[in-house]
Amino acid sequence: MTTTAEAGGHLVDTDLSADLAAAALSLARRFHDGATLWVISPQWEPHAHHVAVEFVHPVIMGKRALPSVALVEPDPVAQARVASRPGDILLAVASANEPSVVDAMRRAPAWGAMTLWIGAGPRPPAGAANHILWVDSEDPMVPATGRFVLMYHLLWELTHVCFEHSGLLKPDAEECDETVCVTCSDEGRLGEVVIEPAEPLGPALVRTAAGEEWVDVSVLGDVQPNDLVLVHAGAAITRLDDAGQEANR
Repeated sequence: MTTTAEAGGHLVDTDLSADLAAAALSLARRFHDGATLWVISPQWEPHAHHVAVEFVHPVIMGKRALPSVALVEPDPVAQARVASRPGDILLAVASANEPSVVDAMRRAPAWGAMTLWIGAGPRPPAGAANHILWVDSEDPMVPATGRFVLMYHLLWELTHVCFEHSGLLKPDAEECDETVCVTCSDEGRLGEVVIEPAEPLGPALVRTAAGEEWVDVSVLGDVQPNDLVLVHAGAAITRLDDAGQEANR
């Protein structure tokens, strides 16, 4: 879901309010199930620290401290890859053209992490993250104006509102929580190669949202660690290029 905050208008309009609520509900459900929130902001490191502190150190007495960590090493993709577990959350505060964030967002589904992207300026494509909260402004000073801070403060507050209604923390009845089900059995699962085959035509160890598994990669030929592939029925059926598109080679 992608929502934009209109520059010069209300700081939080109707559409953005709805998307903030949806994002907060997703966060609450993940936290309820034991998730950790990992935060990256390569361009604006203070935002990563601020978001993490916002969730882990509640300013209102009686509110839960939620596990949240700012990842601020030079390579946020490598750091997020090692840190995240299936069920975790990856939140980025960055522009749409920040290379490391683009890469992290497209890899996160293979790690089993839900994604949330806060930014301004030209927007990332629809579907680039599970939740996109955007300020539609070309002003380069937007990250310093408090608009981002407002969004993640509201996220924190709305997440705790969800905790006050335990019935909201259960997945919707129509959601599919299994790797394979009647609805999605024909869909490929995104995977990231962990260990390349030890011998020709041998399997590769691939990480998916369900964990690590040995996968037949003979259709693709040679694969390398960190390659992104689509896995179906125990086999990698295609490789994704840097833009997230199919790229058999």
